[in-house]
Amino acid sequence: MISATLWSQISPQSKKVTRTFFPDYEALDNTTPALQKKKGYTNYNELMAFLNNLVDQHPDIVHLRYIGESQKGKKIPLLSLNKTNDKQKIKVWMMGGLHGNEPASTEGMLYLLDKILNDMEVSYLLDKIELAVVPMANIDGYLKQSRYAANGLDLNRDQTKLMAPESIVIKQAFSDFSPEVALDFHEYRPYRKDFAQLSNFGITAFYDAMFLNSGNLNVPENLRLLTQNLFIKNAEKLLDENNFNHRPYVSTKKYAGEIHFNQGSTNARSSATNFALTNTISTLFEIRGVGIGKTAFKRRVYITYLMAISYMKTSFNNVELIKDEIRKATAKRNDVVVTSLKSIYKDSIQAIDLDTNTLIDIEVTMRDGLQAKPNIVRERPQAYLIDYNETLLIDKLKILGVEVDTLTHNQEYFVETYTVSEYKRSNEKYEKMNLQTIKTEISSQNIQFPKGTFKISMQQRRSNIVAEVLEPEAPNSFVSFGVLKTEKNQRLPIYRISN
Repeated sequence: MISATLWSQISPQSKKVTRTFFPDYEALDNTTPALQKKKGYTNYNELMAFLNNLVDQHPDIVHLRYIGESQKGKKIPLLSLNKTNDKQKIKVWMMGGLHGNEPASTEGMLYLLDKILNDMEVSYLLDKIELAVVPMANIDGYLKQSRYAANGLDLNRDQTKLMAPESIVIKQAFSDFSPEVALDFHEYRPYRKDFAQLSNFGITAFYDAMFLNSGNLNVPENLRLLTQNLFIKNAEKLLDENNFNHRPYVSTKKYAGEIHFNQGSTNARSSATNFALTNTISTLFEIRGVGIGKTAFKRRVYITYLMAISYMKTSFNNVELIKDEIRKATAKRNDVVVTSLKSIYKDSIQAIDLDTNTLIDIEVTMRDGLQAKPNIVRERPQAYLIDYNETLLIDKLKILGVEVDTLTHNQEYFVETYTVSEYKRSNEKYEKMNLQTIKTEISSQNIQFPKGTFKISMQQRRSNIVAEVLEPEAPNSFVSFGVLKTEKNQRLPIYRISN
């Protein structure tokens, strides 16, 4: 967050920056509620009226259903668009408003829905695409323009532990839909506290749009390359054609007092990597917008729309390629990368100098998740076994879309077991959980497992997310997040059946 004092210093420069670098896109049609009013954003009643109107106009294509409720009792809508029941279509998932203070993401989804249904220049895309859209994922946060859900959780840090009601119902809807392409639309803060310390008077972000795709090494390489070299490249080209600035997503964090820039995603706790670990083409988009009100709002909505349309066009033109690459990814049996390290190097980024209102290059230390290196690596098991009484873990696995079997009779397996050799529990809560940092010793033995023991095969499409949540040292595992509590010298109720 930026203090009121700092913002009062930055605000005059912000107006100059906007005039010079980010003029609004006045050509945008005022077809959505927030675009039709000078102040405020689309409220819940306006959202539902807009969606119901689309259903009334296109009853043969549009289906509206509610996937659950927010913590304050607002029904969460999901809109499905499907012209035919052709199983060869590409399933595309989109959502906006996961962070409630990023309104152009929701408005961009509404603008897309209107265009894809009413504009013949793009409506043809539904001939080969089945589309599912959650336009306002975090309704309670959105209605008060807060990043967080009503209970204070960041819904984009809750994708594996699944503690918030919204996270559970949205993830279940995602798993049920089983998309091949999944997009999550966000906005980012262009004036950051760290930025005030760079250059003479501080800087602000230059990029209209940034792409956050996964560098997690458990995401099959062919899908990472397809995302980067086809989908993102096509979207970058479209941005260039419209004179919008872009780059891979970066954020800042201090290490030993020095500001470093983090690039790319490896964490399964957030959507870009979580989606990708289900063998899905996945990208999270960050549009320049948090903290600047409705400044350049049409520009932000239009860029959101362009990114959505670009990914739809790429999907439309590459149906067989996408399906084939997902099949290849599902068949891969690579080792499991339990932990990885980001590459660290010197790089430069472009930024706007607030003193001179000019574009400058800044040398930075980059921590790059798109060039991650393996640290702890284990042989991929044939399957995991979980004790019959660990139903909470099983419930979360099923919400993540994982297929779970149950032993129908007592059965002996030769398995690898985890015993906690080092243990540390954080006294401070992160996202309402006390994190656990552990090391384990692995040993092999024959164990008689009773009827009712859960078995999770690693020969399924979502096997990579299984490893991410069950390998105990993984940074987003059930153990690391404290969903499965443990202690030193304890044997974990999770077992590996080796090949």
